[in-house]
Amino acid sequence: METVSMQQRKRIHPHKFTLWIAIGSIVMMFAGLTSAYIVKSNQVNWEEVKTPPVFWYSTAAILLSSLTIQMALRSFKQREMNRYRQLMAITMILGIAFIALQWNGFMQLWNSGIKFTGVAGAGQFLYVIFGLHALHVLGGAIALLIMFIKAFFGKTKTYASTGVEVMATYWHFVDILWIYLFLFFIVIK
Repeated sequence: METVSMQQRKRIHPHKFTLWIAIGSIVMMFAGLTSAYIVKSNQVNWEEVKTPPVFWYSTAAILLSSLTIQMALRSFKQREMNRYRQLMAITMILGIAFIALQWNGFMQLWNSGIKFTGVAGAGQFLYVIFGLHALHVLGGAIALLIMFIKAFFGKTKTYASTGVEVMATYWHFVDILWIYLFLFFIVIK
């Protein structure tokens, strides 16, 4: 009997397994896109892009949101539901701030003449790569909104933390992915 329960404890929850498969796929997609960027940047007609400073602020917002969601997870596991709700609210606000700052940054790029059309350059890669990241952040923000609503209006009958763990893992992932992309474009240009 003990052997069976030990084997069950070692199993990964299906939602977590699915998340890790998705994360692996997303990592491969962005590795391919950033590799293509490196290859393309060696062409003669390559146009570089100066990254607007607002992206530093968005990076701070997403880093703080990663911290607050981790603290929310810990609060949930300790059954401190009021603190969990507060931290989920802060995470939601920081997530919205990240999206707003990103929008502002890309509007600055657009207004400075970095368009999606014309001679191939870093601008096109910026819009494709960061646009795909934005879709993943949007998906995370929707999931975060659902967790936020459940935190305030849902009835917690059990304290199974799998949903919060999956959300936190995904949010950390989009955070790490953003940092990778941001540093990539600053260093590689």
